[in-house]
Amino acid sequence: MSGEIVHPTIQDGWFREISEMWPGQAMTLRVKKVLHHEKSQYQDVLVFESTDYGNVLVLDNVIQCTERDEFAYQEMITHLALNSHPNPKKVLVIGGGDGGVLREVVKHESVEEAILCDIDEAVIRVSKEFLPHMSAGFNSPKATVHVGDGFKFLEKYKNEFDVIITDSSDPEGPAESLFQKPYFELLFGALKEGGVITTQAENQWLHLKLIADLKKACREVFPVVEYAYTTIPTYPSGQIGFMVCSKDKNANVKKPLRTLPDEEEEKRYRYYSKYIHEASFVLPTFAAKALA
Repeated sequence: MSGEIVHPTIQDGWFREISEMWPGQAMTLRVKKVLHHEKSQYQDVLVFESTDYGNVLVLDNVIQCTERDEFAYQEMITHLALNSHPNPKKVLVIGGGDGGVLREVVKHESVEEAILCDIDEAVIRVSKEFLPHMSAGFNSPKATVHVGDGFKFLEKYKNEFDVIITDSSDPEGPAESLFQKPYFELLFGALKEGGVITTQAENQWLHLKLIADLKKACREVFPVVEYAYTTIPTYPSGQIGFMVCSKDKNANVKKPLRTLPDEEEEKRYRYYSKYIHEASFVLPTFAAKALA
């Protein structure tokens, strides 16, 4: 490993992700060079170049994205929501300061305005420098960025958005409030009729009780609530889930309302497809029983 920046998670040329949220296991990536480290107002921000996964963004010692596999998360959390809405024009992203979700949102021709609200300017600034492919969405004329608390930002709006996507870190620290019922009540109020949300909803191998509680909280607010998931190597246990909710009691978010021909999907997406959309809601038996 070259470079003078040191970090407690990196030893002998390897980054180690160890957390009580995934006890008894760890994720390690070989480090080629540490690119950036700072303590922002809210969290520890680290970027390193890995030998096999490209540049890696780490917040509070937890991997947020790598250049090699980020699309599996960004595409799914975005297109599960947008393709469950008949005509999304105004979209809000809470979190997502790396720009990946915003990049996917502005791909939709129907979208006229995409607002991103992230509490930490450091994540946006660092991502623009070290994750240019992900942060490309910031350059879209459709995009507007607001630095601030997403919870407080939402309180200003009623019946405003077609789709709201919450791309949050794990429910510790600044993201904790984004996993609780009052937050989903704010989301519901900020949506237009027929509006749709997706939110990061953890891993079924590690956090099934948390997911069940989250689904219960969502059901107390939204008439339609479903859990889907994607595969992604550098997230704990290789999976991450999403709660997909609609204000329309007749909605079926498990089937995309808008699709592209296969050849067009292959040009636009690297992971998502209309087939993956439907398949992502099919859960293994143990998870389906726990979330029934």
